[in-house]
Amino acid sequence: MKMYSLKACENLMQEYADRGGYAFTMQEGTLGLGLVICFGKGLKTSVIKEVTLNEWSSGHTVRMYNKMPKKYENMLIEAGY
Repeated sequence: MKMYSLKACENLMQEYADRGGYAFTMQEGTLGLGLVICFGKGLKTSVIKEVTLNEWSSGHTVRMYNKMPKKYENMLIEAGY
Protein backbone atom coordinates (compact mmCIF):
# COMPACT_ATOMS: atom_id res chain seq x y z
CA MET A 1 0.00 0.00 0.00
CA LYS A 2 1.49 3.33 -1.04
CA MET A 3 1.23 6.15 1.51
CA TYR A 4 0.89 9.83 0.66
CA SER A 5 1.62 12.90 2.76
CA LEU A 6 -0.95 15.46 3.81
CA LYS A 7 0.58 17.99 1.39
CA ALA A 8 0.33 15.57 -1.56
CA CYS A 9 -3.36 14.96 -0.80
CA GLU A 10 -4.05 18.68 -0.44
CA ASN A 11 -2.41 19.20 -3.85
CA LEU A 12 -4.66 16.51 -5.35
CA MET A 13 -7.74 18.19 -3.88
CA GLN A 14 -6.59 21.55 -5.26
CA GLU A 15 -6.13 19.96 -8.70
CA TYR A 16 -9.76 18.81 -8.64
CA ALA A 17 -10.90 22.31 -7.64
CA ASP A 18 -8.83 23.88 -10.44
CA ARG A 19 -10.44 21.54 -12.99
CA GLY A 20 -13.99 22.29 -11.83
CA GLY A 21 -14.35 19.24 -9.61
CA TYR A 22 -15.25 18.80 -5.97
CA ALA A 23 -13.64 17.43 -2.82
CA PHE A 24 -16.02 16.51 0.01
CA THR A 25 -14.91 15.46 3.48
CA MET A 26 -17.12 12.59 4.56
CA GLN A 27 -15.34 11.83 7.86
CA GLU A 28 -13.06 14.13 9.82
CA GLY A 29 -9.59 12.84 10.48
CA THR A 30 -7.59 12.86 13.68
CA LEU A 31 -4.19 13.89 12.38
CA GLY A 32 -4.99 14.12 8.67
CA LEU A 33 -7.90 14.29 6.27
CA GLY A 34 -10.06 11.33 7.34
CA LEU A 35 -12.17 10.26 4.34
CA VAL A 36 -12.38 12.61 1.34
CA ILE A 37 -14.14 11.92 -1.97
CA CYS A 38 -12.93 13.92 -4.98
CA PHE A 39 -14.88 13.86 -8.23
CA GLY A 40 -15.99 15.95 -11.17
CA LYS A 41 -17.36 15.83 -14.67
CA GLY A 42 -14.79 14.23 -16.95
CA LEU A 43 -12.52 13.41 -13.99
CA LYS A 44 -11.78 10.15 -12.23
CA THR A 45 -13.10 9.66 -8.72
CA SER A 46 -10.41 9.72 -6.02
CA VAL A 47 -10.95 8.46 -2.49
CA ILE A 48 -8.45 9.66 0.12
CA LYS A 49 -8.37 7.76 3.43
CA GLU A 50 -6.33 8.53 6.51
CA VAL A 51 -4.34 5.60 7.90
CA THR A 52 -3.00 5.82 11.47
CA LEU A 53 0.64 4.76 11.68
CA ASN A 54 1.05 5.26 15.44
CA GLU A 55 -0.17 7.65 18.15
CA TRP A 56 1.75 10.59 16.68
CA SER A 57 1.55 10.22 12.93
CA SER A 58 -0.67 9.18 10.08
CA GLY A 59 -0.50 8.81 6.32
CA HIS A 60 -3.02 8.70 3.53
CA THR A 61 -3.96 6.22 0.85
CA VAL A 62 -5.42 7.34 -2.47
CA ARG A 63 -7.54 5.10 -4.66
CA MET A 64 -8.72 6.23 -8.09
CA TYR A 65 -11.75 4.91 -9.95
CA ASN A 66 -12.91 5.49 -13.53
CA LYS A 67 -16.52 5.42 -12.30
CA MET A 68 -17.64 6.31 -8.78
CA PRO A 69 -18.49 3.18 -6.76
CA LYS A 70 -22.06 2.99 -5.44
CA LYS A 71 -20.78 2.94 -1.84
CA TYR A 72 -19.32 6.44 -2.15
CA GLU A 73 -22.17 7.69 -4.31
CA ASN A 74 -24.62 6.65 -1.58
CA MET A 75 -22.47 8.37 1.08
CA LEU A 76 -22.67 11.63 -0.89
CA ILE A 77 -26.43 11.32 -1.37
CA GLU A 78 -26.99 10.63 2.35
CA ALA A 79 -24.86 13.66 3.24
CA GLY A 80 -26.99 15.83 0.94
CA TYR A 81 -24.39 16.62 -1.74
